[in-house]
Amino acid sequence: MKIRCLIIDDEPLAVRLVSTYCAQVPELEVVATCSSAIDASSILRQQRVDLLFLDIKMPKLLGTDFIRSLSNPPKVILITAYREYALDGYELDIVDYLLKPVSFMRFMKAVEKAGRQLSSEWSFSGGSADNGKGKEPFLYFRINKEMVKVLVNEILFLESRKEYVMLYLEGNKTLLVKQSISSLEKLLSPHRFVRVHRSYMVTTEKVQSYNATQIRIGNHNIPIGRLYKTNVDQRLKR
Repeated sequence: MKIRCLIIDDEPLAVRLVSTYCAQVPELEVVATCSSAIDASSILRQQRVDLLFLDIKMPKLLGTDFIRSLSNPPKVILITAYREYALDGYELDIVDYLLKPVSFMRFMKAVEKAGRQLSSEWSFSGGSADNGKGKEPFLYFRINKEMVKVLVNEILFLESRKEYVMLYLEGNKTLLVKQSISSLEKLLSPHRFVRVHRSYMVTTEKVQSYNATQIRIGNHNIPIGRLYKTNVDQRLKR
């Protein structure tokens, strides 16, 4: 799976350099470039981004403040001319902190680190299968050294359990996978999944009924978090 990247820097030369570096790495896909955190926010709402190459000193909003404003930030590599923000960066759990001018070797070291972190979160691959009714999307999850195939359409909902996620599947089946619900949210959102709570994500087509506080799928009552109510109501009424 390719790492989808967003480059954010108000210096055109810096954007060009990072774009050139990314083009030399087959695993990287630059989905967009922009010159401000405001523009970046709009891009993040519209599509999946796995990795940010982010400058710090930009118009209107510092890169570090931009990271703090995100409820579910992608992995971040900070690229800056200023050393004094290094502590802020590491407090924000960034992947790496690169000082301009950045050499390709130093760039690759940071990218490899990001790749390792993302691989440990994803630990699966995906695709689509032809079952005679057309192609159905599926995911492979690594379970006990085996890759287990799960059709996306069989997933009823997901429940976060610390560093694990429990998948509730059709036929009263469950599957416990070691990764975060946030990483799954990025992949599953295009398939009519919606986050309804800090710990839960549901398939909208499987919802049988809902009210202001909970959703019912089969025999399960799933809570709706206060911060998610508006979005849940909008998504379920579509």
